Amino acid sequence: MKTALIIGSTGLIGSTLLKQLLNNKEYSKVIAFSKRKTGVQHPKFTEEIIDFDKPESYESLVKGDDFFCTIGTTIKKAGSKEAFKKVDFEYPQQFATIALKNGVKQFLIISSMGADRDSNSIYLKTKGSIEDFLKQSAFESVAVLRPSILLGNRDEFRLGEKIGGFVMKAFSFLLVGKLKNYKPIESATVAKALEIIALKNTTGFTIYNSAAIEDIVNS
Repeated sequence: MKTALIIGSTGLIGSTLLKQLLNNKEYSKVIAFSKRKTGVQHPKFTEEIIDFDKPESYESLVKGDDFFCTIGTTIKKAGSKEAFKKVDFEYPQQFATIALKNGVKQFLIISSMGADRDSNSIYLKTKGSIEDFLKQSAFESVAVLRPSILLGNRDEFRLGEKIGGFVMKAFSFLLVGKLKNYKPIESATVAKALEIIALKNTTGFTIYNSAAIEDIVNS
């Protein structure tokens, strides 16, 4: 049986993933690293409330089999480009480095459609940079999920995302072939795909675009 590690367990995808992992018999233990409590109670759940900026205080706790990184923010919510990079690049890099050192075999992360380290968009550039870092890492397995616009109930209201999701959903029947990757996708579908992919233990570095995520869950 496996031990799952997760950061981002209070977010849109992470909160759903956490419930799934706790109900999955393949995992005997689930450890979440968070800045605030999830309020979740479960016999196999351990919650570590940490200061993300003090890795030396928790590096000995990052031990398990599968590491799920669903942490993420926006520049607006973070307050600055530097703060955004800290959440979407530095923290994932930091945990990946510790996890690898402690013998974790598999790292799974939520990225974004269009992620590219050479992009002019700071958001896509940051996402692409953490992907590139993980690609060069020595994990036995790295899974990168690149969903399109996420559908689901967030704690905070994102007007642009709400409008984009509504418009794209209304015209999603037109998005066929390669355009399927642009269809909005339910956050619960992405969470389920993470769980399925983790149990497959596919060796190497693999990117799953939005259409592939849908196919994995619906197959």
